[in-house]
Amino acid sequence: MDNYMPLITKFRNYLSLIRFSHTVFALPFAFIGFVIAVVHDHHPFQWQLLVKMLLCMVFARSAAMAFNRYLDRSFDAKNPRTTKREIPAGVISPKQALLFAIFSSVLFVVTTWFINAACFWLSFVALFVILFYSYTKRFTALCHIVLGVGLSLSPIGAFLAVTGYFAWLPVLFSLSVLTWVAGFDIIYALQDEEFDRGQQLHSIPAALGVKNALLVSTLLHVGSGIFVIMAGVEGHFSWIYWVGTLIYISLLVYQHMLVKPNDLSKVNMAFGNTNGIASVVFALFTILAILL
Repeated sequence: MDNYMPLITKFRNYLSLIRFSHTVFALPFAFIGFVIAVVHDHHPFQWQLLVKMLLCMVFARSAAMAFNRYLDRSFDAKNPRTTKREIPAGVISPKQALLFAIFSSVLFVVTTWFINAACFWLSFVALFVILFYSYTKRFTALCHIVLGVGLSLSPIGAFLAVTGYFAWLPVLFSLSVLTWVAGFDIIYALQDEEFDRGQQLHSIPAALGVKNALLVSTLLHVGSGIFVIMAGVEGHFSWIYWVGTLIYISLLVYQHMLVKPNDLSKVNMAFGNTNGIASVVFALFTILAILL
C-alpha cells in the first residue's frame, strides 16, 4: 500500500488543483439537459452516451481550472487568500498544470468526436470560451458573465450530445445557469475587491464596490429565477418541478441574506454550500418532474 501513496497523493493534488468538488455546480444541469433530450424529446437512452457526456464535463472543467490556475499563478502567489493553492505552494509546478490543461483539452475534443459531428465542431467554441475566461479579469469587469457563459454550456451541450440539434427549453436552463453562476461569482469576488484594485485586475466588486456589486448579483439571481420559471412553463412540467423551483429560488435569496456589505464572513458558505445544494436539489426535482 505504501508504494501507491505517492500516486494517491499526486491524484489528490490534481483534484484539489481543479477543485473537483465544484463540479457540483454545472454537472446537475448537464443531467437536466440529457434527461430532457431522452424523455421530453423522446430520444433513445444510451449508457455509452451518458458516460461520454460525463467525461466531456470532467475533461472540459479540468482543462479550464488547470489553465486558470496556471495563468493566475503570479497573482495567487501575492494574494494572502490564495498562497496555499497548489502552484504557489509548490505542490504542482506551472509546467505540470499547463500540460494537464492541454491533456484535458485534447481528451475533451476527442471525446466529442465519438458523440456526434455537432458536438465535435462546437467543442472548439466551447473550449475557447472556458479557456478565454482566464484572461478576462485582466481587461473587463464582465469576467463573471464569461464564466457564466462557460458553465451555461452544460445543459445545451448534454442535450446536443443526444439530439444533435438545439431547442429552446435547454437554452432557458442554460440562461438560468449563466445568470446564477455570474451572480454567485460576483459574491465570491467580494473577498478580493482590494487586492484586484491593487493589481489592476477587473471585477464587478473592484469596479462598483461591495454594495453595488451585491445589487448586481441580486439582479442576476432574479434573472436566474425568471429563467427557471420560464423553463417550467415552456416544458409544461408537473408540480414537482415547481417545488424544486421554490427551493432553488429560496436558496438564492438565502445566500444574499448571508452576505452583507459590512459582513463578508459568510461568503464561502454562500458560494460553496448554498449554491451546491441549490444545483443538486433543483436538478433532482426537475429530473423527477420530467420522468414522472
